[in-house]
Amino acid sequence: MKIIKSSKEENQWMSISDLMSVLMMIFLFISIVYMKNISLEKNKITSIAQTYEKTQVEITHDLKKEFAKNLQIWNAVLDSLTLSIRFENPEILFQVGSAELNEHFKNILDSFFPRFIQILTDPKYKKYIEEIRIEGHTSSEWIGESSSRQAYFYNMELSQNRTRKVLEYILSKIENEDLFHWTKSKLTANGLSSSKPIYNNDKTENKERSRRVEFKIKTNAEKQITKIIKQI
Repeated sequence: MKIIKSSKEENQWMSISDLMSVLMMIFLFISIVYMKNISLEKNKITSIAQTYEKTQVEITHDLKKEFAKNLQIWNAVLDSLTLSIRFENPEILFQVGSAELNEHFKNILDSFFPRFIQILTDPKYKKYIEEIRIEGHTSSEWIGESSSRQAYFYNMELSQNRTRKVLEYILSKIENEDLFHWTKSKLTANGLSSSKPIYNNDKTENKERSRRVEFKIKTNAEKQITKIIKQI
C-alpha cells in the first residue's frame, strides 16, 4: 500500500530540514570565528613571549657590560637563566649568624645598586619589570644545632632579617623621590633559609656557596600571558 504524504507534512519536513541547515551554518560560523580568535590570541601570546625573551637577553647583555669588571672582584655571578646577580662570599656579606651588613658589603652595594637600578629604569625595560627580589639563602647547618629541622627555622629567621637589612640599606641611599617610590614598589625581601642550596658536582651541598644574597629580576610576561588566557 503506497503512503502518500500530504503537502502539509512535506512542508513541515522541509521547514525542519531548513532549520537544521541554518543551525549547522550558525555553528560552523561560530566555530570559524572561535578558531580565528584562538589563533589571534595564540599569536599574541607568541608575540609577548618573543618580546620578553628579547628583553631578558638585552637586560642580561646590559648587566654583563656594566658589571663585567666588578663581578669577579665582588665574588658575584650573573645568571642569565634566572636573570639574577648572585653575591656568593658569605664572609664579605655578613658576620656569622648576624644580619648586620659588613662594611665591605655596604661598599659593594653602594657601587652596585645605583647602576643596577639605572639599567632597569631605562624606558626600554621599565614597563616590563614586575619585581626585583632580594633573596637571602643559607646553608643547611646551624652552629650548635643538630636538628636539621630546627636549623632550617633558625636560618629562615636569619635570612629574612638579612634581606630586610639589605632592602633598608639600599632604599636609604636613594634621594630622588620618584626613583624611591618606583623602586619601593618593585623591591621585595625574601628570606629562603636553606630551601635552595647550591650543590657540588658530586651532589653534596656546597655550604660556602649556598650562603648568598641574590638580586633577581622578574618581568611581567607571565602576568600578560595569563591575562590573555583568561580573556580566551
